[in-house]
Amino acid sequence: MLGLSAATLAGYLAAIVVLMLTPGPDMMFVLANATRYGARAGAVAALGVAAGEAVHVAAVVAGLATVIAASPVLFTAIRWAGAAYLIVLGLRALRGAGRPDGAADGADGGGAGRAFRRGLLTNLLNPKMILFSVAFLPQFVRPDAGPVAAQLVLLGALFVAVQLTVDLALGVGAGRFARRWGDSRWSRRVDRLCAVAFVALGVRLAAG
Repeated sequence: MLGLSAATLAGYLAAIVVLMLTPGPDMMFVLANATRYGARAGAVAALGVAAGEAVHVAAVVAGLATVIAASPVLFTAIRWAGAAYLIVLGLRALRGAGRPDGAADGADGGGAGRAFRRGLLTNLLNPKMILFSVAFLPQFVRPDAGPVAAQLVLLGALFVAVQLTVDLALGVGAGRFARRWGDSRWSRRVDRLCAVAFVALGVRLAAG
């Protein structure tokens, strides 16, 4: 596989699995959509997050991510935009926490489309994903293993695949659990927990 050794790929996959299991904005967004709107919305949110990461990978291959990471003004602008977006999401979630009409809103096509767009933006506006992509992916590139761009595409595709698998499992599992076992009080608690987490992540991102 482009000359990359089995040991290199195994180490890479192990690293990204650990990273994907660490709670962050993407995971919290998928969880919030799944518990409030159901398994379908959780799955669609996961697809949006994966699409955002695919854009980051494409930017790394094209060299754009390096330019962004090297520009303090541009990087700071993205960081503040991402922080503001997370805080707005958190405040909106707090305002609508536990509303009985949430499941109906998320069940239609508009709700699913909204979940995808927000998942996409949540990932795209996270500057840490830009830094991660620039700093992490090249560590597993081997100059003697074939074209560098092709290696980055392969590594990035594996990253997106693992991320999508983990987030889909979380979104579908949490959505089904909420539908079968959750009650209104449990739903409100999860809504508020995710909302507070969004605000806290936004404040932390703004603080650098």
